[in-house]
Amino acid sequence: MKTNIMGIVVGVVVVASGCASIMHGTSQKVGISSSPSGAMVAVDNKPLGNTPLFADLARGEEHVVSIEMAGYEKSELTLTKSVSGWVWGNILFGGLIGLAVDAISGGLYTLSPEQLNAELRKDGTTVSSADDGVIVIAVLRPDSSWRKIGNLAHQR
Repeated sequence: MKTNIMGIVVGVVVVASGCASIMHGTSQKVGISSSPSGAMVAVDNKPLGNTPLFADLARGEEHVVSIEMAGYEKSELTLTKSVSGWVWGNILFGGLIGLAVDAISGGLYTLSPEQLNAELRKDGTTVSSADDGVIVIAVLRPDSSWRKIGNLAHQR
């Protein structure tokens, strides 16, 4: 009887070790988009393609995502790693073995945010906003297709 119980315990530990790695793997798909779309994406200085796309990234590392397009300012965004909720499954079922497996493989972590969207600004523009919802965009060379809708005046 003791041998059967010990065999069951060992079996559960082996099966449950690396719980997070088993449940969601060591990589994570992150959606990357931009406005305007078609911008070039590089993750950790490695080109991946043009927006929109999904990047399959290692969970155990933080990543720097660069999004750029000719005529627009480059946007750099960071994906950070944090401990996944599956760590509790490791502690309950896999013990230290499961925790170690997930920590080494990267399955212990989750990347955030899960979706990146870059609003690319035209080169030479400056954006400033106030608490009252007014947004001011200053440009050196206005686009000829823009339409004038009003003036700002300083009141004393």
